[in-house]
Amino acid sequence: MTAPTIEAPTPAIPVYTGPGVYTDLPAEVYHGDFVPGGSLSSTGARKLLAPSCPALFKYDQDNPPGPKKVFELGTAAHKLVLGDGPELVKVDAPLWNTNAIKAEVAAIRAAGAVPLKAAEYQQVHDMADAILRHPEAAELLNPDHGDAEQSIYWTDPNTGITRRARIDWLRRDGQPIDYKTTQSADLDAISKTVYDHGYHQQADWYLNGLDALGITAADTEFTFIFQEKQAPYLVSVICLDDTAMRVGRLLNQAAIQLYANCREADHWPGYSDGIEYVGLPAWVERLYK
Repeated sequence: MTAPTIEAPTPAIPVYTGPGVYTDLPAEVYHGDFVPGGSLSSTGARKLLAPSCPALFKYDQDNPPGPKKVFELGTAAHKLVLGDGPELVKVDAPLWNTNAIKAEVAAIRAAGAVPLKAAEYQQVHDMADAILRHPEAAELLNPDHGDAEQSIYWTDPNTGITRRARIDWLRRDGQPIDYKTTQSADLDAISKTVYDHGYHQQADWYLNGLDALGITAADTEFTFIFQEKQAPYLVSVICLDDTAMRVGRLLNQAAIQLYANCREADHWPGYSDGIEYVGLPAWVERLYK
């Protein structure tokens, strides 16, 4: 007698039901944007503005980039520190240069997991241990007081567009936490990193969403946990000052309006429209004054 074939149930396709917190939304659904007509994330808002432009934003929307090796270590650290994310698979081969190992690594990635060399596997576990030894970071990420990877959606009151954010860790008192791996957790280096990557925009964006949903208190701050990727895996816990938050808010407002205008006109310009005059860098001009 032939045993019956048992098929695994097809996962239910999530449906967008309006503004709110989506607790169990898979990362691929969030990043794929399941909102009818589209929504705008903090990453997208930053992609709209200089030194990028709307054309690059639109290209990324239409051609989502695949996973990159450079981001896998950070993804693995997030998995261990936050307790949520893809499976980590240790590949016991010092070099990934044979066809067999390349095929194994490709299969791991195709299954949605993260392949790691033995040293990398140990590294991310050591990083997670260092977080647990840091009193402020460990308390902020206490699993009894918060949840990982919370997706929030809200409607912008001025433009009517749907905005979204995926919060690394949302404490049950409404405080959002973001965990970032970095080359240097020195405070001066972090200041430059915040500016270069637009993290001041991210902080304002997330707080705006939580406020719109009535989750945060008026004095709630967005907290970053920066951790170095090399031993001893030093940690800095920081909040941004009023000036950084104000600049982030102004940039976000400009990006939201730009997005609304581009979508309405279905026109996504590049760096400029028409002919522009360009001078020399300011430092060159100073040499010839």
